[in-house]
Amino acid sequence: MSQLLNTREIADYLRLKQRKVYDLVQRGEIPCTRVGGKWLFPKDQIDRWLSTRSGAESVVSPVARPAAAAPPVIAGSHDPLLEWCVAESGCRLALMGGGSLSGLDRFAEGAALACGLHVLDEVSGEHNVPFVRRCLGDRDVVVIEWAQREQGLVVASGNPLSIRTVADLPAVRARIVRRQPEAGAQRLFDHLIARAGLRWDDLATLDRPVQAEMDVGLAVLGGQADAGLAVRAVAHQLRLDFVPLHRERYDLIMHRRDFFEPPLQRLFRFAASAAASAKAADLRGYDLAGLGTVHFNGP
Repeated sequence: MSQLLNTREIADYLRLKQRKVYDLVQRGEIPCTRVGGKWLFPKDQIDRWLSTRSGAESVVSPVARPAAAAPPVIAGSHDPLLEWCVAESGCRLALMGGGSLSGLDRFAEGAALACGLHVLDEVSGEHNVPFVRRCLGDRDVVVIEWAQREQGLVVASGNPLSIRTVADLPAVRARIVRRQPEAGAQRLFDHLIARAGLRWDDLATLDRPVQAEMDVGLAVLGGQADAGLAVRAVAHQLRLDFVPLHRERYDLIMHRRDFFEPPLQRLFRFAASAAASAKAADLRGYDLAGLGTVHFNGP
């Protein structure tokens, strides 16, 4: 019986990114079968398939150069405390924004060493892990808690429209600033709007979504919007008011081996320091009691 390789294993075998493997599957160019919702690749058929391919358009052979290491970048959702700790810890990592789910894609493609994630799974009520299981469950990844955070509505100083809940937004004709669809905050906002029995068509929203939570706060501060969803730290930094709505968990996702390497070890050690705790208290809305807790450990 032929050995069956999963998507990660075939990507490693062919020295390709998983996204390229999926492209080959979609075009029907690679031997594969779908079992239980996952793609599997018979190794003997793959070897025969490789032997028939040649020239510039061929897939890279399994004896080619090893896959490049991921760049020292943390992709995904922005977090004010993480940004400060990266700058202060000397971990030599860079941050790449763009939202939780786009960051997860970049991590899966090997374009980032780690990914920041805060996405609520509406079915289970769990944060982050269901998405990692679906996207990366067959890979040696770990989900490690960074912080618990307060999410809510950022409103003008003094809360002039007296907004207390999401349900108040249409009644006071609040102008709402939204995030891009792949942002964890926007997915949470969608969930809160639906839970309040509202639709986005019921609300007045700005024409274009913004790409970062600080942009949400700046839109309110500048008077372009009356409310938007962001963490409490954004409201505090801009001296705006805050209506708490949800407590969430922000996690970092990485390969198990990378957690033990100097950059991430230095970052987590610094995050456990008194200086980081003081900064979290100053930013507001953080709970670091679970820092370093492993919520998922892949095979």
